Amino acid sequence: MSKIDELKAEIESLPSHEFAEIFRWLSEKDWERWDKEIEADSQAGRLDFLVREAREEKAKGTLIRPCGTGGT
Repeated sequence: MSKIDELKAEIESLPSHEFAEIFRWLSEKDWERWDKEIEADSQAGRLDFLVREAREEKAKGTLIRPCGTGGT
């Protein structure tokens, strides 16, 4: 049995409150990794196209603001 399979079996056997705790912890770790990836992509310029596209849309008058941000 692989380490992953062992972990899965352990998680499956956890009581509900411990399962919820490990779920929250894994969710936090996932968001932390995501934040690091986004930061690295931003620093490397891989997201510059998004700013460029938004500026182009704004210049054309077709930029749509997300709900709840004010304006149109």
